[in-house]
Amino acid sequence: MTATTGSRKTPGDAPLVLTQRRIWIIFSALIAGMLLSSLDQTIVSTAMPTIVGKLGGVEHQAWITTAYLLATTIVMPIYGKFGDVLGRRNLFMIAIALFTLASVGAAFSTTFWMFVVFRAIQGLGGGGLMILSQAIIADIVPASERGKYMGPLGGIFGLSAVAGPLLGGFFVDHMTWEWAFYINIPVGIAAFAIAWFALTLPNKKAEKKIDILGVLLLSIATTCLIFFTDFGGSAAHGWGALETWAWGAGLVIAASLFILAEAKAEDPIIPLSLFKNKVFINATAIGFTLGIGMFSAIAFVPTFLQMSSGTSAAVSGLLMVPMMVGMMGTSIYSGMAISKSGRYKGYPIAGTIVTVAAMLAFTTLTAQTPLWLICAYLFVLGAGMGLIMQVVVLVVQNAVGPEMVGTATSTNNYFREVGASLGVAIFGALFTNRLSEKLLDVFSGAGASAADAGQAASTLDPQTLSSLPDALRDGIVDAYASSLAPVFWYLIPFLVVAFALALFLKQVPLSDTAGMVARGEAIGGEEAIAFEEAQRAQQAAPAENAMESEGNVLVAERPSDKSTPPEAK
Repeated sequence: MTATTGSRKTPGDAPLVLTQRRIWIIFSALIAGMLLSSLDQTIVSTAMPTIVGKLGGVEHQAWITTAYLLATTIVMPIYGKFGDVLGRRNLFMIAIALFTLASVGAAFSTTFWMFVVFRAIQGLGGGGLMILSQAIIADIVPASERGKYMGPLGGIFGLSAVAGPLLGGFFVDHMTWEWAFYINIPVGIAAFAIAWFALTLPNKKAEKKIDILGVLLLSIATTCLIFFTDFGGSAAHGWGALETWAWGAGLVIAASLFILAEAKAEDPIIPLSLFKNKVFINATAIGFTLGIGMFSAIAFVPTFLQMSSGTSAAVSGLLMVPMMVGMMGTSIYSGMAISKSGRYKGYPIAGTIVTVAAMLAFTTLTAQTPLWLICAYLFVLGAGMGLIMQVVVLVVQNAVGPEMVGTATSTNNYFREVGASLGVAIFGALFTNRLSEKLLDVFSGAGASAADAGQAASTLDPQTLSSLPDALRDGIVDAYASSLAPVFWYLIPFLVVAFALALFLKQVPLSDTAGMVARGEAIGGEEAIAFEEAQRAQQAAPAENAMESEGNVLVAERPSDKSTPPEAK
């Protein structure tokens, strides 16, 4: 494929040589960034009931997740597009810095809404870590080989699944919840240092006008969407409220203006031409529906485990490990199998079936459900996720040209996160509204006044729960169980839609060329191996013998000649 103007090299520029050693060095930087993001998520989900109880925001706890997802969703297309036109190295380090500094702010938060603001800033960095990692892998590894790199990434998620709950539970039970964010500081510094020294990627200059108007309109539309769903699903406003539909009107207006702006933009943030690609549309629709169906479950299961099952933060965190183990196992398996066979269609189909089965199981949860059975349900849910999430990203990247890999990756993730934000906002509102009503009934039935009952419900945390009388504690546990379990029924139709979409996903041959090689920014494959061997030979041979024979000179120089991009010759 033809390289874009912005990525072409001049004759004086040396292309990056993608030897296996260099690929793994770059990959180490990506692993460090993914560790930072994934470790934070498992720690925070375990500590969330304690955080909202201490800061007085039980009835608004969905905002902790919604704020992070909203910020992540807004910046995904920005990171994707800017990475394509400006290079990904500096953006990746900015994302790490944002995430780490916001962790400091979250740890020092004194009010619930201050904490929510810093969680949103964390999302601004987390969105970059997610998108840029996926795009950089596509830059350095061909699609036909990319599956086997899911193994180390799956290992990172597995490590986080074990370390995160253990650390989160330990901090909550034996120290303070702030340590769930202090821990990000050394991890963030280490990730930044590794990226600084190991992430050797070219920087670029934008040769077309940056689509600032598109960025603003997309951000406004996304914000209006989240507030529309959150207001509509809340007891304080509802779907009949004027302010709810004001957000809805803002969404329609901003989205319409965004489409018009993208049609006229010189270099749009989300090119409308992407939506002419049937494979891209299908894979992105799968991600959107899965975002609605799965992320809602993941967001509130730790709360269910702590409050409904009466377990400690440490135990409830460990109960999330089976889900991550299931996801890690099927992600590694599917990645290796796809690299070997070159076929991917069957995995999303199987994954959606497994996920529906897990969601059906969740609808049966009660306060009396054995913990081993909850672990089994979580393992099945994770196994379904592992068969879908990475595969969908690979399909999207393989369906577009190398000059659009970052934009396509971010757009796919954007719609998945839009779905996740919708799911968490709508179904989180259903859960919290039911819970608030039931908790008020429980405390009122125990003789508390309306004002005292409301205050007790808004500041309830696992430590407070354990100190209450048995009768009152049992009532609260039942309130959590009867509030959350029925919500899973509403998620199943979206997963059924994802299954139908997976049936129509087209099988496309996987590319054998890495993105940077296709764009003329690097040399790879056999040429990279030959180049590395020639460099070793030159270093090993004495300088006086380097020019003894014409044959030796040719061996040393031929790979270098091949490494020069056609544009530079």
